[in-house]
Amino acid sequence: MNFPLNKEILKLAIPSIIANITVPMVGMVAIAVVGHIDNDNLYSAATLIGGISIGSTIFSLLYWNFSFLRTGTGGLTAQAYGRGDTRECANLLTRAEAIALGSAAVILLIQYLLVKGALMLLDASPEVEMLAESYFNVRLWAAPATLSLMAIKGWFIGMQDGVSPMLTDVVVNGFCIAGCILLSREMGFIGVAYATLIAQYCGLALAIFLIFFRYRQVFRAYGAREMREAFRGGQVRKFFSTNVDLFIRSVCFMGIYIGFTAISATFGDLTLATATIMMDLMLLFSYITDGFAYAGEAMVGKYIGASDSVNMNKTIRYVFYWSMGIASLFMLAYWLWGDVMLGWLTSDAEVLQRGMLYIPWLLLMPIVGCAAFTWDGVYTGATQTKKLRNSMIWAVGSFIAVYFALDIWNPAHDGTLGLHLMLGAYFIHLVVRTVYLSLNYRSVIRLA
Repeated sequence: MNFPLNKEILKLAIPSIIANITVPMVGMVAIAVVGHIDNDNLYSAATLIGGISIGSTIFSLLYWNFSFLRTGTGGLTAQAYGRGDTRECANLLTRAEAIALGSAAVILLIQYLLVKGALMLLDASPEVEMLAESYFNVRLWAAPATLSLMAIKGWFIGMQDGVSPMLTDVVVNGFCIAGCILLSREMGFIGVAYATLIAQYCGLALAIFLIFFRYRQVFRAYGAREMREAFRGGQVRKFFSTNVDLFIRSVCFMGIYIGFTAISATFGDLTLATATIMMDLMLLFSYITDGFAYAGEAMVGKYIGASDSVNMNKTIRYVFYWSMGIASLFMLAYWLWGDVMLGWLTSDAEVLQRGMLYIPWLLLMPIVGCAAFTWDGVYTGATQTKKLRNSMIWAVGSFIAVYFALDIWNPAHDGTLGLHLMLGAYFIHLVVRTVYLSLNYRSVIRLA
């Protein structure tokens, strides 16, 4: 066991895990808050949960398209850091922020078209659609902060800094959780949207402070001329080529997760609420595994930049040891306390009863899910984005094919059976990602 290398992995992973743990807490608190609202006589708990689910799904539809701002920036920055190229590290943040702010401006300009188009795609009840649109119209104004934070957090990871993104995420999610609880008391459902809006800008303010406080040397003598030069030369082509692959990958992710919610909505509000809660529980382990995936991304990129194949291969092996350990712990936790976890998210008897039927699926997901997420980090650090892109194309194809192939056994369009079929299709997509990236590892993960 290489203790110095594992210490470095943990130094990056633990802050990311602490930050990531707060991410599902935000979604769970939002669902729990609206699921327990007792001052709204117009809507049932299932309808309010559905409104949050559809509203959040619309933002997933938007923001997953831009997840390359984090992944692409992180991998490229890690390699520049490994080479000792400080100027390129600064240039990468400049490029990523320019794309983030430009994209946010376009989103704000076409917001009406976005929400109407998304609601046409997501077939929900009129009550759920009305709640989702009101949520969207408030939260959308956080787009500049949200996209900027994606780029900045990726840059921090590439700079081998796990603490700064942790502090940023803890502030964002802490403000969001507190805001959901406090504002919902006064404003009801819409208070959850305002809480998210305020939290994003608080996080951005902290991230900017950390850049100028911790990385003054990187940006010393870096002015307008250097910013213009950041958009010239061969590194720019590599930046955009990498991000195009990651954009396509993000669209595939979006297809799976949006498809999961959209299909659930066709079965009614009860199935939609149950599917939302199951997805939140299913993704719990990913937020911890991603801590080690981020560590793998940062360190693999650094060792490729430094041409150190020995430590690169050891890093890959050790991050897999950690992620498989996490998978085992979560399988045990779901088995012992799956019913308790359901109770955290809703007190609605119908949703609880329906959710208990799907606990066995929670036992299957971690082992293949943890492997898939860890490979994502390794391939991102190596900037092997074409393989990441291809793995998700195969995965989304398998999700669609498996669901519709199995759906022939559900001619009555029964919601209980339908959610089983969707969970089966989701499991298969994780298997496809894991197998594809495992088979391609030796041929593509090598020194640049």
